[in-house]
Amino acid sequence: MPPNLTGYYRFVSQENMDNYLRALDINVVLRKLVCLLKPDKEIIHTGDHMVIRTITSLRDYVMDFDLGVQFEEDLGPVDGRKCQTTVSWEGDQLVCEQLGEKRNRGWRHWLEGDKLHLRMTAEDEVCVQVFQKVK
Repeated sequence: MPPNLTGYYRFVSQENMDNYLRALDINVVLRKLVCLLKPDKEIIHTGDHMVIRTITSLRDYVMDFDLGVQFEEDLGPVDGRKCQTTVSWEGDQLVCEQLGEKRNRGWRHWLEGDKLHLRMTAEDEVCVQVFQKVK
């Protein structure tokens, strides 16, 4: 049975964000700004329904979805694109596949103790973020 990810998580660290954003064709000014942000995550996980809020001082981003059901995701706040997105479990990892203009786009979340890990991919770039559960 997959873990329940419900909780509030504070940003701890990230690696390779600039190159990941470059792979998404984000302009240099916005890339520099995003690399300075320290986002928090709030996850509400109820059965096969999830809401993931990424919270920053600049803008929040909300994903509200049912597991295993493809939906159109508007990534306008991120890079101006729309994707056909499916989120499902692979073992203990929550895996998101975002089909659209960019090859190999998606992410995966998993827990190690009270730390939430996020691995984001686009093209050949990988960005890893770590968050600490606070409640």
